[in-house]
Amino acid sequence: MLDPAFIREHHGAVREAIQAKNDKADIDRWLVLDGERRELLQQGEQRKETRNRVSEEIGLLKREKKDADDKIAEMKTVSGEIQEIDAKLRETEDQLHDIAIRIPNVPHESVPIGDESNNELVRTWGEPRTLSFKAKAHWDLGESLGIIDFARGTKISGAGFPLFLRDGARLQRALIRFMIELHTKEHGYDEIYTPFVVSRNSMFGTGQLPKLESDMYYCERDELFLIPTGEVPITNAHADEIFADSDLPMRYVGYTPCFRREAGAAGKDTRGLNRLHQFDKVELVRFERADESWEALEKLVSHAEEVLKRLDLPYRLLTLATGDLSFAAAKTYDLEVWAPGQDRWLEVSSCSNFLDFQARRMKIRYKPEDRKQNRFVHTLNGSGLALPRLTIALLENYQTEEGRIAIPEALRPYMDGQEWIG
Repeated sequence: MLDPAFIREHHGAVREAIQAKNDKADIDRWLVLDGERRELLQQGEQRKETRNRVSEEIGLLKREKKDADDKIAEMKTVSGEIQEIDAKLRETEDQLHDIAIRIPNVPHESVPIGDESNNELVRTWGEPRTLSFKAKAHWDLGESLGIIDFARGTKISGAGFPLFLRDGARLQRALIRFMIELHTKEHGYDEIYTPFVVSRNSMFGTGQLPKLESDMYYCERDELFLIPTGEVPITNAHADEIFADSDLPMRYVGYTPCFRREAGAAGKDTRGLNRLHQFDKVELVRFERADESWEALEKLVSHAEEVLKRLDLPYRLLTLATGDLSFAAAKTYDLEVWAPGQDRWLEVSSCSNFLDFQARRMKIRYKPEDRKQNRFVHTLNGSGLALPRLTIALLENYQTEEGRIAIPEALRPYMDGQEWIG
């Protein structure tokens, strides 16, 4: 959520953010209600001052054994007015809150304006491989090698739930181990293992609710959601907490499965592993001081990039335009890896700075050494990386004309030295 003072003082920028992110929030109504709330607070304070004064006068009259009936009647009138003002205030604040939770975060000034066609290229690494033979798509490679079974996955759960077998399953496990050890041993993250179902409050805290509720898997009987990303449980681990200044920065890496109803809903990119209802991911989450989060975002991106460099997979880095940003993000970089079997780039990571937007929802603060008042932390997260499209890139980039898959050297220790699949 945004700071109410920021909305009040920069409502023009907030209005532009709502439009740029293609969101809907009645900022004009919020401003009217905000004015009414401040007026009600002022009226309430005036009535309470009157009540206190009349109360003292009643006490004085009684001590002097004088008639206090008129003052008692005035006290009842004022008390009734206070109750009415308090009721109106609660109603107004509820309406303000209902609008405020639908106001998106304001994009950073460096974010390009427009839809995904306006995403800006930041840099590239490596050259897209040109194979000497016609490259196969991962769905053909996976099935011919007997390591991915889409039909049986569909039989078990429906479309969007692939089944990994033999070296396919080993590959998933190896990738998870490789990435977690890289981030813990070399990048300074603490490993965390969280629940895979979360409460409504947790989903609200990171900004998935109320906007994206229809895209989520909901366990109605238990009032719990299957997590759409590791960001939700990891970030909410510190909800309602106050860090000491020395605690920051705090960095976590965790493996989670992810569950998303919307996968393939648009009717595109649905074949193979491109868009799934269930997939695995290694998530990076950072809690930062307010004046250090932009530098931390660049570090976060470099940590995700290092995975692709170690695996020698060509990639490019993009800055997302406003229309492609998530509801809660102020700025996001996307990492896209090259997939020669499909002749296109595929997103494998989004790295975002949310500033204090999520922290306000979750009430996560810290005590700066140079300030008396607590401040909200800045939260960041990024995939480090998501497995489905990383698997696609490995299969399609490392395929041979004979249909085998070479295992990247960096990954071999996590597959007991194995050099080939097939």
